[in-house]
Amino acid sequence: MSTLEDRINQAINHFVSKNNLKKLDRTAMAKYCGVSVAAVGQWINGKTHSLDSLTNAKAAQYLGINPHWLAGDTKHGMLDVSSNQKLDNNVDLSQRIPFEGRPVPVISWVAAGSFEPIETVLRDAEVDEYLPPIKECGRNGYGLIVTGISMSPKFEPEDRIYVNPDFQVVDLKTGDLVIVSCAGDNEATFKQLIIEGTTKYLKPLNPKWDEQIIKLTEDCRLVGKVVGLYRKI
Repeated sequence: MSTLEDRINQAINHFVSKNNLKKLDRTAMAKYCGVSVAAVGQWINGKTHSLDSLTNAKAAQYLGINPHWLAGDTKHGMLDVSSNQKLDNNVDLSQRIPFEGRPVPVISWVAAGSFEPIETVLRDAEVDEYLPPIKECGRNGYGLIVTGISMSPKFEPEDRIYVNPDFQVVDLKTGDLVIVSCAGDNEATFKQLIIEGTTKYLKPLNPKWDEQIIKLTEDCRLVGKVVGLYRKI
């Protein structure tokens, strides 16, 4: 009967070859399995003879193999149907996105449309929800909950959008998604920006929306650039 050392090295060789890697990223695997890098090394070097059921399942999932085979069950092959290997493997486990930085506060459209500095908006705004951090949001970034269907189908009601308020207006270009506040309105709006010469327009993404082109007037202010989408499923 094969040992854990035999099976884990066979699985690693398959994983590395299938994903066109030079070698296994032990740090990434250890983090996924919830163990130390040294522990993964002990599996590979034969110093560990068996894994607990949870660790075995995580290791098998990471490597895309059958967990029963990894545990030493001879009735199963490494790539049996019950293994994730038979699926299309459209997620690369070696390229998981790390979440680094501060959670992003979700504020109201009224707060987003404030003409006060963004630091004041965030300090005074009531925050009941936070989004996972993304670097594109910047130091003072915030989130908004999409309402209405003017930006459908790309953005649907209840979607969360990431907004970076620390942008340079001169860097904006046609096609950018922006948050705009106009004097007399009590909240901001979310639209696509169109620039023609020195004139700026707003456009909804929904082709069935009544007002397809809205000219930006002098009393309107670009208060944020939309840099990301978060959707609950």
